[in-house]
Amino acid sequence: MLDASIARIESDLADDALVLDVGGWAKPLHRADWVLDLMPYETRGLYGNGPDSSAERFNADTWICRDICDREPWPFHDNQFDFVACSHTLEDIRDPIFVCSELNRVARAGYVEVPSRLVEQALGVHGPWVGWSHHRWLVDRERDGLRFVAKPHLLQARIEAQFPPQFPATLSEEEKVVSLFWKDGFEYREHIFFDQDLDVYLVNFVRDHMDAELAPHPAPRRRRERLSDLLARRR
Repeated sequence: MLDASIARIESDLADDALVLDVGGWAKPLHRADWVLDLMPYETRGLYGNGPDSSAERFNADTWICRDICDREPWPFHDNQFDFVACSHTLEDIRDPIFVCSELNRVARAGYVEVPSRLVEQALGVHGPWVGWSHHRWLVDRERDGLRFVAKPHLLQARIEAQFPPQFPATLSEEEKVVSLFWKDGFEYREHIFFDQDLDVYLVNFVRDHMDAELAPHPAPRRRRERLSDLLARRR
């Protein structure tokens, strides 16, 4: 989760606000009172528990271990939580639509963060393929909601739909993710493409963003020169 988002969550919430972290096993949100994840409490912290794990408000009793996609309502009441966080989870799971419905049900407000397509369509991010190998979805921000597109095998062969390997290094941490703070619910949907629409969706995204980066704008000249060189090599 972005450091700025963690800081905002911690500063905006009252001390007595009840907080749920969904899918927080790899790096739990210390501010969470409850955590819901497939993995057990004792194995938490694959990516670290932060500088002070003693600050965790949750414990073994408030860590619920279960499949969040099993199509059974989570063991919480409607609007039980003041805030729910779900960071770098929706892109991994088989049914983000159901999970989004439950996020809306159990909390009055929340925060969602997923990888940006600027990373998911880049070559060499996680080995010799496009994007992260274990991610199932491409996610777009739509006004106050999210659109999910099943990540296609086409990405691995369609060069025009790929950002060059060095491209992610030119991005800020904020550009590498899609983030959404929401209150009183958010919209979510899966977009299913037919015929050539999927190819257009993939290729135009790369073309538009590469063109935008290469056009004159306030970004550092060094970054524009690097992108221009990368594009020239691919051509």
